[in-house]
Amino acid sequence: MPKFKPQHSRLLFIDKKIRDKTYPNCGSLAMEWEVSAKTIQRDIEYIRDMLDAPLAYSAKNRGFYYTENSFTLPAFDLNDSDLFALFIADKLLQQYRNTPVYSRLRSVFSRMENSLPDKVSFHPAVLDDKCSFVASPQTLINPQVWETIFKGLRESKSLTISHKKPSETASHQRGIDPYHVTSYQGEWYVLGFCHLRKAIRTFAISRISHAEVTDNSFSIPEDFDFNTASNEHFGVHWGQNSYKVKIWFSCDAAPYIQERQYHPSQKIEENDDGSIHVSIATNHLLEVKRWVLSWGDQAKVLEPEILVDEMRDELDKARGRYY
Repeated sequence: MPKFKPQHSRLLFIDKKIRDKTYPNCGSLAMEWEVSAKTIQRDIEYIRDMLDAPLAYSAKNRGFYYTENSFTLPAFDLNDSDLFALFIADKLLQQYRNTPVYSRLRSVFSRMENSLPDKVSFHPAVLDDKCSFVASPQTLINPQVWETIFKGLRESKSLTISHKKPSETASHQRGIDPYHVTSYQGEWYVLGFCHLRKAIRTFAISRISHAEVTDNSFSIPEDFDFNTASNEHFGVHWGQNSYKVKIWFSCDAAPYIQERQYHPSQKIEENDDGSIHVSIATNHLLEVKRWVLSWGDQAKVLEPEILVDEMRDELDKARGRYY
């Protein structure tokens, strides 16, 4: 038997021996598990005192047994730090509320909580009304579409989807090879090769009204890696161009910008008046434009000229709304 096994594995081993009614004792268990009798004694005390096991010692059989056959050990052994981490993870599930996977994850967490022993110094319910997660506004996703997309991902099968752009009233049928699914600011997206555009495109899953798995298989290109590729774009949208963006932020906005890394290529230059210049490299400008607009008069695009022009047009239109 390998040494230095985790305690919970040892507890499961002890529990099985007792459940098999072999009447094991500290000596026999220690010899079989290759640990000291004192270690087994501590395990026995833990099972009896902390897990409320109906454990007794038979003098006649010189070993331990359960007085109630219905007793079972918890499925896992967690300390307070583990429990707190699970509690936070449970709260973070709110961002998946708009997906069919939410109910399954919620069920898993409920089963885990219900299987905790009665004697734990920290119980998740204690902090339930003292900690929360404010999720971004969620979009609604068709369960059939969700399941179909993930089936295509699992089986590397092409999909036929009915997708509608925000500016259009009618859906258009597309063929795609799904490469990756990602969540961004309350929306789920599927990234893949678009058969029509012959390039990688990003589709909001909430805008897909129907999806079907085809019989056609595909292989993801060896040079495709979402984590690496995400360094080249700002947000989730992809493009074929390359832009070097430079943005001025006021001294009031600077502290907030410096607190976060908005992009892997981000570089910040501090100016004498407290303002900053932020430089990033990206292959798409849509999300950059939205980000800069969210800062109002606290930000100004300096480069590239195409984005400067787009910002000017956008602000002129916005200004016109008030006159």
